[in-house]
Amino acid sequence: MARRSSIEVKSPEQILKMRAAGLVVGRTLQTVKEAARPGITTADLDAVARECIARAGAVSSFLGYGGGFGLPPFPAVTCISVNSAVVHGIPGDHVLADGDLVSVDFGVSLAGWHGDSAITFAVGTPSPEAEALSEVTRQAMWDGVAAARIGGRIGDISHAVESSVRSHGRRYGIVSEYTGHGIGTAMHQDPDVPNIGRRGRGELLTKGVCLAIEPMVTAGSAATATLDDEWTVVTRDGSLASHWEHTVALTGTGLWVLTAEDGGEAELTARGARFGPLGD
Repeated sequence: MARRSSIEVKSPEQILKMRAAGLVVGRTLQTVKEAARPGITTADLDAVARECIARAGAVSSFLGYGGGFGLPPFPAVTCISVNSAVVHGIPGDHVLADGDLVSVDFGVSLAGWHGDSAITFAVGTPSPEAEALSEVTRQAMWDGVAAARIGGRIGDISHAVESSVRSHGRRYGIVSEYTGHGIGTAMHQDPDVPNIGRRGRGELLTKGVCLAIEPMVTAGSAATATLDDEWTVVTRDGSLASHWEHTVALTGTGLWVLTAEDGGEAELTARGARFGPLGD
């Protein structure tokens, strides 16, 4: 007997609801980025995101996450990871300084449907190393998104992300133990979307599948450690880290990046991928 897929497939109407959540996420991240400056704390940025959630009538996907899964409940609405922190940084009294490299991961639920995205940016003036790392990660994310297609496999996405980073040689590390994921009525669903892989492998991609694609790349070794707070993941060698993520839907007409303001049209078109929104 064939194994039934556990991947949640969305109708066009459900994807439209996810688009509404995705726009809240994308616009909040932009607001947080604009608020970041030397002298304010990561907790200040989390407060900005909380205000955006309240105005949108949304619910945080992150606040309280982890309780009951062997982890302490996550205490914030954003994950803010600075410099050598890769992911899951807890906002607090850390004061941002000029040149800091900041990754913000953020998700909300709106009418029961989730959106999830992450951006990396420098506070003030970035170092050339930080600027290059963030751009390599961002490009890898978009290359992975553009590799998704109906009839393809998860491995096609993974291979595209890995190949994009490796096109710069071995100077960057690809964090492999944290992956992208399916998303919809829950923030984390099947399937996992690794950032390293082989074409033609993994789960089959079908119309209505929605994925969060999120490479995490370091400026040195890919080895990581988790701090005593049980959440914050850092590079073992102290090198800088970057994290970019978007939520994308596979529609009958192409790809629709639900957390991008333009739906991903510019980046997808530049890569020769088929842009296919359901309508805004």
